[in-house]
Amino acid sequence: MVAWTAIAYAALPLAWRRYEHHPALAGRAMVTRTSAGIPGDPVNVGIVGSEKEIVCAFNVAGWSAANPVTLETSLRIIGSVALRRPYPAAPVSPLFYDGRQEDLAFEKAEGDSADRRHHIRLWRVLDAGDEQRPVWLGSASFDRSVGISRYTLQVTHHIAPDVDAERDYVATQLADVGMVESVYEIAGVGPTLAGRNGGGDPYFTDGEALIVVLAPDCKERADKTVSRAGEPWQRRFKDAIWSALRSAMRALI
Repeated sequence: MVAWTAIAYAALPLAWRRYEHHPALAGRAMVTRTSAGIPGDPVNVGIVGSEKEIVCAFNVAGWSAANPVTLETSLRIIGSVALRRPYPAAPVSPLFYDGRQEDLAFEKAEGDSADRRHHIRLWRVLDAGDEQRPVWLGSASFDRSVGISRYTLQVTHHIAPDVDAERDYVATQLADVGMVESVYEIAGVGPTLAGRNGGGDPYFTDGEALIVVLAPDCKERADKTVSRAGEPWQRRFKDAIWSALRSAMRALI
């Protein structure tokens, strides 16, 4: 009883306490919404840099800006999936954060059609953060197939459940081409084992959002080593717990 009391009411609450590297972003809602107001994908990534720097960095990393949703692009993506034809700039369904649709969206296809792709949506939330540069929050996920929304019965993409893996993939893609100076984490949606996005797809996450600070002026860094803000022991302890849970969730979903 003494051990349980110490762990449940002292050690674990301390271990799960959040440490903010960017106070101006604290307390924000960290989940997107669909056009119908249904909670969508969690906010799991952020970028520090101008719009020009972001567009340039993703272009260098081999990503494409998503086309807007129109009748023509909708027919093109249907043809891409049905006929297994490439469409690297296929549109993404709109999501909303702070009451507005994404400002930017990028994707990277995996395979011969638009049914499998890495993609990210970004919203500009601060004109100047701690680094005196614009700050963007975003949602990154991997579309693994096309199907029917469990909530609206509309045609949609189904995402892979491990959204943390996609968050890390985006950061690695940009870092590998020398476009990243540093990264740090902020509190996101919170640890989630059984989340559901706007299409009803399950997801799990450690609940943190990874902030990527881009190299200024899109100048490739010769040294591609990325600095990472130090984390307190409480955060490292939480990561150790989550690592075990993540393995279990991958086996279950």
